[in-house]
Amino acid sequence: MYLLFKRFCDILLSAILLLILSPLLIPIIIGLKLTGEGYIFYKQERVGFKNKKFSILKFATMLLDSPNMSGGVLTTKKDPRITPMGAFLRKSKINELPQLFNILLGDMSFVGPRPLMEVSFKAYSPIVQHVIYDVKPGLTGIGSIVFRDEEDLITQVKNKGEDTWDFYSKKIYPFKGDLEIWYQNHQSLAVDFKIILVTAWVILHSDSNLVYKAFKTLPKREF
Repeated sequence: MYLLFKRFCDILLSAILLLILSPLLIPIIIGLKLTGEGYIFYKQERVGFKNKKFSILKFATMLLDSPNMSGGVLTTKKDPRITPMGAFLRKSKINELPQLFNILLGDMSFVGPRPLMEVSFKAYSPIVQHVIYDVKPGLTGIGSIVFRDEEDLITQVKNKGEDTWDFYSKKIYPFKGDLEIWYQNHQSLAVDFKIILVTAWVILHSDSNLVYKAFKTLPKREF
């Protein structure tokens, strides 16, 4: 019943939000068309439910060829590949709004582990790879909240002259895997609702530790 009701809520809420947010989306589309390289949406293959691939949809925030430029798949704070509107869209998370279409189509849910590119997915341990997408990937999730400062972390490592991918694959991803396993062991409509509320809160209050007050059994991040 939980999964059926969650899917019903995904369809209903994504449809309503697309209608409500359309006045916001149209100016963004115009702004993106007139700035950067002039492209609006960014489609990329990601790993999804039961490890099947799908195309995720975002507002374009980086140069079109950015994955093949210096920095690769990792993005740092003030990354030179970010377009003029991109920094604002990324910080506010508005760039993620086109994923409402992914949710409506059933590729994603509002809450779940973030869908990853294949190269990033393989940074998880084989055990985590096997189970992490037993639930649909989400627009937000417990890992997204705890690592909302991910770009800052990567920037700090880069500024120290250290290997950013080594830090990502050996520090961030093992802990993210633990967080998503925690979510699967505790998932419920109440947990999903709290994750959505905490996500909204930390977007406005980035230094808040509300997530650990809301979920007292959540594994604590030590870095």
